Formats: sequence, structure tokens, C-alpha cells
Amino acid sequence: MQNNWSALVHRYMSQNIESDQHLKNPAITQTPGVVRNRSIRMKAQPPVMALLVSLWVAGMGTAVAATPLHVAYAGSMGAVMDMHLGPAFAKTHHVTYQGEGQGAYGLAHLIAAKKLRTDVFISITPGPIRVLEKAGMVSKAVPVASTAMVIAYSPKSRYANEFVAAAAGKIPWYTVLEKPGIQFGRTDPQTDPQGQNILFTFLLAQKYYHQPELAQRVLGPVENQKQIFTEASLLARLKSGQIDASSGYESAVKSLHLPFITLPDEINLSNPAMAKAWYDTVHFTMTVDGKTKTLDTQPLVFYAAVPKDAPHPKLGEAFIRFMTSKAGQAMFKETGYNNPR
Repeated sequence: MQNNWSALVHRYMSQNIESDQHLKNPAITQTPGVVRNRSIRMKAQPPVMALLVSLWVAGMGTAVAATPLHVAYAGSMGAVMDMHLGPAFAKTHHVTYQGEGQGAYGLAHLIAAKKLRTDVFISITPGPIRVLEKAGMVSKAVPVASTAMVIAYSPKSRYANEFVAAAAGKIPWYTVLEKPGIQFGRTDPQTDPQGQNILFTFLLAQKYYHQPELAQRVLGPVENQKQIFTEASLLARLKSGQIDASSGYESAVKSLHLPFITLPDEINLSNPAMAKAWYDTVHFTMTVDGKTKTLDTQPLVFYAAVPKDAPHPKLGEAFIRFMTSKAGQAMFKETGYNNPR
């Protein structure tokens, strides 16, 4: 890169700046017009020349670019990863940060198939980590944060006032979701743990509120394509008013400053102490890779791991240590996450 810029600057100078050789030849004399023209042209050159020199300097900088840290994370973590943890680590460790957020199951399958190489993988729930364990791609995972399921809603919804009342506990939240024409959004249970967790939340809500068939009334079939959006776009659609309400992790919703309805521990999947008495009592089946599987609840904990084919494994381990440090945990807390449980 440096040599290319040097050649460009040299070429520019040789083509655009007059030679002074004729001044050394006594047989050639300058006319006033030539002097004026040369003077005028030289005055026009410095801005262009300055631009080329600045680009040349920039090119020299890229010749010794910092080591990149690549982090693949559950899509709901975009704000905390790309605006807080990633940039802070890059600054203190003199590296560049590259973040990629998608559904955690989808990322896990890409890593397992060796179609994606990353220094750190961060999953919500242990499920995607187990995919990598079975593929022999990770040997350990570290809990870094936790969260809870909530119902997020759009201030632009025609039912915004009803959602506000539900958030205040004045009316049951699920009755608002049964209003005519309401558009509810969630993620794909095939590729994203959140898509599975909202199903578990509604199955638990049926028992907790004594509302048989509540999941069917609000969500429809397990894979209801009218409600399913990518994790990266779900809350953006909510914020813009394209949908009325959606599933959400408390951490992600708080990070985007969206209003939400808090759910009781019995149904929000946040409390491991309630796993045996409540969470483990609900299941649902889904076809995965052509096979029917029964799915169980999992704790809403974020786990980080360094894949065995990581380009920079030591850097990945350092990033995990940073996330679990006092400074890293403070960033999680500031963006709506809870301590790992």
C-alpha cells in the first residue's frame, strides 16, 4: 500500500509540476507570460497535492494495521457489543473490533460447519454452545451476563395507551395482544433461542394466568411466518412502528430505550431457582433438520467461548476476561443486563 501511494505521488509530481531544467540552460530564457502561467498553475496545485500527501500518509498507516478481533454474538447483543464492550476493548488492547450479530443457533451451525471463523462466540442459553461442543469446536464456555423475557411495545402503536396500562399492572398484558388487528413480532425458533423462549413464556403464562390456549390465540402455530422476523430487524421494526409489540430480552430492549412490560419470574425464564418447579414443566415439539424434536427451557444466560479454530485465540480469551472484569460487568449493567447466574 505504501509503495502504491508513493508511486501515485511521484507520478502526480512528474506530470503536473513544471521542470526547472530550462532555467539552468542559458540558451533558453523565460518570458513574463511563462513565469505568470507557471506561478498560477503552482498556486492551484497545493490543495490537490495536500490531499495526495494525506492519502499517502493514511496508506502508510494501513500497512501496519492493528490485529482484528472478530466476535460473533447473539443478535440481541448488538448495542452492548458494538457500542460499548467491543470499542472499549479495542482501545485498551490496540486492536480493531469486528462484531457480527445473528441468531445464536444459526451462528453456531456456521461455526460448526467451519463456514465462519471467529475469535469469540457469545450465545444466549447453553443450547448453541452444545452444538459446538458436539462438533468438537469448544471445550468450555464462560457465563458473562443474564437477562429476562419481556414484552416490548411500540409507542407508535394504536394500542399504545393499552400497553402503558398493562405495563402499570392495570390490565392483563395478554388481553392487549388479543386486540383485533394487532401485529406481534418474534424471531425464528429454528435459528434463534429467543424464538423458542417466547413460546416457552406463553406456555408458562397459560398455566400461571389460567388461560388455556393463550399461546395459540396470540402466537398461532410454532412457526408462524406472519410473526417471524430476523433478530437484527425485530426491535428496529418495533421502534419504527411497523409492528405493535414483540418478544424481547430485557437487556436488548433497555439498550434501545424501548418501553416494555415486565413479566413475573414464573414466566420470564430469568430465575434458575424456578426451573424445577415451573420452567421444566413446559415443552413443545418442532421439526429440526427433518426430525421431530422436543424442546425444553434453558436459563437466559449469555455464554462466551473461544472456538478451536479461532484466528486469534489468545485475543479471544482476553476479551472474555474483559467481559467478566469489573469494567466489563459495569458496561453490561449500564445497558440493561444482569450479572451471570
